Amino acid sequence: MSTQSSAAPASNGITPVQQMVASCSGAILTSLFVTPLDVVKIRLQTQRSPLPKGKCFVYCNGLMDHICVCENGNSRAWYKAPGHFNGTLDAFIKIVRHEGIKALWSGLPPTLVMAVPATVIYFTCYDQLCTVLKARMGEHAQTAPLFAGAIARIGSATVISPLELIRTKLQSQKQSYRELSHCIRLAVETEGWLSLWRGLGPTLLRDVPFSAMYWYNYEMGKSWLCKWYNTRQPTFAITFISGAVSGSIASIVTLPFDVVKTRRQLELGELQAKNLSCKASSTFSVMRKIVEQDGFRGLFAGFLPRLIKVAPACAIMISTYEFGKAFFRKHNQERILRPLQTSNT
Repeated sequence: MSTQSSAAPASNGITPVQQMVASCSGAILTSLFVTPLDVVKIRLQTQRSPLPKGKCFVYCNGLMDHICVCENGNSRAWYKAPGHFNGTLDAFIKIVRHEGIKALWSGLPPTLVMAVPATVIYFTCYDQLCTVLKARMGEHAQTAPLFAGAIARIGSATVISPLELIRTKLQSQKQSYRELSHCIRLAVETEGWLSLWRGLGPTLLRDVPFSAMYWYNYEMGKSWLCKWYNTRQPTFAITFISGAVSGSIASIVTLPFDVVKTRRQLELGELQAKNLSCKASSTFSVMRKIVEQDGFRGLFAGFLPRLIKVAPACAIMISTYEFGKAFFRKHNQERILRPLQTSNT
């Protein structure tokens, strides 16, 4: 990134670096708020059906998905031997009492390692693309968020995918970085560079439509609420409500793809953990199998938990991001006006 581009404010009043800082703050705050909910959810789920050795489950805090590999009834990450919980509130109280309050954020470090770079790439690319597309699309400028959101998600998911594969291998086996690099080099030699992006297809199938719908509905909702409250600049409440509603709509529509992605992610995670090169089932074969076993209702499994998680995560993330951008925009304007006021006096 050049010095000029980071020093001079962009067309939207802030620099790309400031956009990155704002999105980074949003990712950290979202993870801090939502991670305890998923830690409790995982403990409750595994209490009902304990995980056998070598099995995987998906940890998702509404911002990022992670594969967690179980070893001998325990995991090296967020899963611990389940206690005896009688519900969500009881789980919160007992985890804090017996393991300390830090246990509620036991999934935070790996979340931040993956979420922060992905979010920075995603939000910064979206803003830059949206600005360019709006300037070039003329009468169709209101559809720019849809295309910008989809393209930005493809970019961020593609960049992060190899890191997810590496993280899964590190978590599942006690390997040194030298052993890991040898394992990755061997996979590349036998299967090619595309092996580092194994599992990217189902991720994009869910996340790209989600992102396109989310940004389009968010921008439209924000614009409508600004007109309703007769304000030019969206308030924190407006961005929070718009983010929650648009996230809810997108999560409901893309839920079947999320169910399929979770099934494939677990299957691929177990193959990666065992260093197996055989191919997992295709996305559409998994979907067909779900319909055969559980009917079309099976494609909408986990509707309420996903909605409860995604809606607040989207709301917190976008409102924090917009607040950060507004802060930097005001700071830049004051920095420009200060020398002018000094020269006039």
